[in-house]
Amino acid sequence: MKKYNRVIALLAATSMSASLLAGCTQGQAPATDTPAAQTSESTDTAATEATEAPAETAEADSDLPTLVGVEEDTRLACDAYSELWNVDGYQEESTTVYNRILGEFNEEYQKSLETDNISERYALMALAEGKLLGSGVFIPLSTRGGNYAVRRHIPGSVTTTLWGNDEYRMHNVIAVTDFIAKEDYVALKEKLEELKGTGTYQEEAKKYLEEKGYTLTDTFNYPNTSDAKTWDVLATSRSADSEKLVNLYDGLMEYDAENVQQPALAESYEVSDDGLTYTFHIREGVKWVDSQGREVADLTADDFVAGMQHMMDAMGGLEYLVQGVIAGANEYINGESTDFSTVGVKAVDDYTLEYTLTQDTPYFLTMLSYGVFAPLSRSYYEGQGGQFGQGTGSGNYGTDPDHIAYCGPFLVTSYTEGNSIVMKANPSYWNKDNQNIKTLNWVFEDGTDVTKAYNDCLAGTLTSVGLNTSTLETAKADGNFDKYAIVTDTEATTFCGFINTNRKGFANFNDATVTKSEKTVWDAQRTFVAMQNKDFRLALVTSLDRASYNAQSQGEDLKLNNLRNSYTPGTFVTLPEEVTVDINGTATTFAAGTNYGEIVQAQLDADGVEVKAWDAAANDGVGSSDGYDGWYNTTYAKAELAKAVEQLATQGVEISKENPIQIDLPYFSGSEVYTNRANALKQSVESSLDGQVVINLVKCESQDDWLYAGYYPEYGYEMNADMMDVSGWGPDYGDPQTYLDTMLPDYAGYMVKSLGVF
Repeated sequence: MKKYNRVIALLAATSMSASLLAGCTQGQAPATDTPAAQTSESTDTAATEATEAPAETAEADSDLPTLVGVEEDTRLACDAYSELWNVDGYQEESTTVYNRILGEFNEEYQKSLETDNISERYALMALAEGKLLGSGVFIPLSTRGGNYAVRRHIPGSVTTTLWGNDEYRMHNVIAVTDFIAKEDYVALKEKLEELKGTGTYQEEAKKYLEEKGYTLTDTFNYPNTSDAKTWDVLATSRSADSEKLVNLYDGLMEYDAENVQQPALAESYEVSDDGLTYTFHIREGVKWVDSQGREVADLTADDFVAGMQHMMDAMGGLEYLVQGVIAGANEYINGESTDFSTVGVKAVDDYTLEYTLTQDTPYFLTMLSYGVFAPLSRSYYEGQGGQFGQGTGSGNYGTDPDHIAYCGPFLVTSYTEGNSIVMKANPSYWNKDNQNIKTLNWVFEDGTDVTKAYNDCLAGTLTSVGLNTSTLETAKADGNFDKYAIVTDTEATTFCGFINTNRKGFANFNDATVTKSEKTVWDAQRTFVAMQNKDFRLALVTSLDRASYNAQSQGEDLKLNNLRNSYTPGTFVTLPEEVTVDINGTATTFAAGTNYGEIVQAQLDADGVEVKAWDAAANDGVGSSDGYDGWYNTTYAKAELAKAVEQLATQGVEISKENPIQIDLPYFSGSEVYTNRANALKQSVESSLDGQVVINLVKCESQDDWLYAGYYPEYGYEMNADMMDVSGWGPDYGDPQTYLDTMLPDYAGYMVKSLGVF
């Protein structure tokens, strides 16, 4: 398929510069692949194969890896073996490993995609997630928020919608020159809840602030922990890129601060009776400009057609979002068609845009706030040397802020890598009269000094700041905590600890001299075999005291606040109507209004997995998947490890205190918080598993080294860790599919690269 061909081309071009290890001989040449963000889709073959090879015991799976081909006394470091695996067998090996670790999940998930009933769809997706969590391929860790912060901007500055990129649009932030008192912040939150849906909150909030003596400002200073790797929003899947780029263009629709979807570049739209055709009427008079504010073109409906084609051509990792949704998208992306006119996006005329869907998709409008639907000035793009069509290039487009066209509220007027980004109000912006922020400064904070952001905030260099374990004590000492500290809301992003089940990288793919593993080939192969054992993985993911781990960044008081226990938040959707589904052969009925998480838990319970992904007593009896540690269970972890030890012995792997399985965990050693967190993980796992598993902490001297180990990789074979806690997933639209699609095989699932496959 198209994505796999890119793997081969990349390896040929780089001559396997990254250090990669041979896996254990399995009757085929070993191999692996991927990073932390998103991909394309092709699931038919894997879905079929998953039903044939899901078993994970030695009796059921004759192809389980064993320790052959490398002698026990081989003590050379892993990074000396950069050519011991065969890239030509990589896709086949990835498929084999995927079916072993996630075949059961994929089989269940495919059932959910075949039904037209929304309640049945949600219930079957929840059951599939139960299988996913029960596979032990990752442990949910936390979400954003739930920490103490001092702020100069108010609640209701940006949308709190759980999906898309609109939460990063800063043009309507309401900021003041002084910290907001705790009681005023609480009062404004109450006002937001009271006025939500009326369209009046922001004006009322401004009146409140003025009455309380605050001074409004049109400058917002925001921390930046990672520069954009590209300035082309249609060619990236990384939130570190899109959080900046989303401020430079507008989409068709936009969620406002009250979480109501409002017209943006589309003034209105209609939906056909069968739900298959969406027609948008594009706002007239909108201008494309360059970074200097000079007009370069009028925005028309064709720019959305150009944007969609460029997104599919660029293969930046988000193209899978429209596969199976927009007619013809799957065929074009997979290379079965080279004629983009067969894709269901058309400019009927200059100001009428039409999307044709493959099936009625109730969540389609929620997808519009994501970058895949961004417009692209066709004429400007081509003027920068950009071409359309599969296998073509983008020329100079997106190489820096001076080589993109803008139609949003801000222009990038200054950019210094690793220092600052300055965005100024676009004088040609169609909605400039309703823009609160006129200057948006991105201030680089690399995390090496845990007190810098707080001190910068005190000086006004940052508008607001979260408090970590170090600055929390400082804020208490200087009085700011008592006066201004509030607890931030949590959201829908789920950060995870991913288990690399098919490791090939033992140094960073971009620089083989950094983040190098010190494991021997023999120890690496023992880990390789163990990681493909389900009981071993479950022992590993239930051995971590996540509360102690989280306390290193959140503080002891709030260590449980943002803990997450599922991949999809348990309250993300509820059943519109009663539904009956089969759980391991038992017909089970769930009432209308049942939360998604309750059904996930039902599958875990049925499978005997002692994890609490949903707690009906949490959140004052309302139920939640957040705010407690439902995974840490040392009794269960020890029992699972005992089963794994017995099974793995038949595969040639002895596990004991004298001969433990070694797990490499890269961490950012330049940060006190991340160092403490890594040490907490090491202590917890090693203690819980009685020293039969050892965590090797691999130092990353810079934040970039850490990100290149586990966030920036594009393929599973580039993942340089046995376990990695640097990334997570946030939803793109309002359906559980936005999470579960990331775990599909064949380069379709964006996050499976974190598991060492595809």
